[in-house]
Amino acid sequence: MIELKTPAEIERMHVTGRFVAEVLTEVGRLADVGVNLLDLEHHVRGMIERRGAESCYWDYAPSFGEGPFRNVICLSVNDAVLHGLPHDYTLRDGDVLSADLAVGIDGWVADSARTIIVGTPAEEDLRIIRATEEALEAAIEVARPGNRLGDISAAIWAVARDYGYPVNTEFGGHGIGRTMHEDLHVSNKGRAGRGLKLRPGLTLALEPWFARTTDRIVYDDDGWTIRSADGSRTAHSEHTIAVTEDEPLVLTRRDAEQPAS
Repeated sequence: MIELKTPAEIERMHVTGRFVAEVLTEVGRLADVGVNLLDLEHHVRGMIERRGAESCYWDYAPSFGEGPFRNVICLSVNDAVLHGLPHDYTLRDGDVLSADLAVGIDGWVADSARTIIVGTPAEEDLRIIRATEEALEAAIEVARPGNRLGDISAAIWAVARDYGYPVNTEFGGHGIGRTMHEDLHVSNKGRAGRGLKLRPGLTLALEPWFARTTDRIVYDDDGWTIRSADGSRTAHSEHTIAVTEDEPLVLTRRDAEQPAS
């Protein structure tokens, strides 16, 4: 069942979204050559505990994972792109790190992800990150009343095509609100004009993710970490958004992303 949120409920999700944005900003600040993924995990645990928030990942046990998940953030490196299990790995110069976080505050959830480069960036890594960010902004732009779910998927796919990246459809965006995953799957590939008509109060987590040269994925032995099947590098960008009567509202926008006034 799709639950449309009231403006007051969306504002409560926005409170959570601002905290998620704060944590991901901090992860980006701390991630550096020589930093261990487990140190990032424990730092985020402390931030969540001090805020009185609740991790959506801890004890998460969906059908596709080898649960329960016993971490509070997904940290995926290089060819890993989704559900990266924090482990004893020290970041190296040029690593690509995707950080994905979902928490709840007072019963309302927000979910966001960003990809950063540790140390010296390679142009091809900057390019794929830029593609996911542009795809996300294109998806947000069409999340307006009267448009359809397929318009969001088509907007993401169009950016991927322009950059020459294949698109996997096994994992994508989703409904969100009182829980991390609510009804509606938002594919990263689709046709405009198809699917559910968007209405004010609809809240979605949109998350384009691409690998350079494949749309196929493989799982690590940990049962969670998803990698590109050919070992090519990856990137992932995600925001929680609300469809409103007017402009789409991004609930997890980080300060550095705010448009100039």
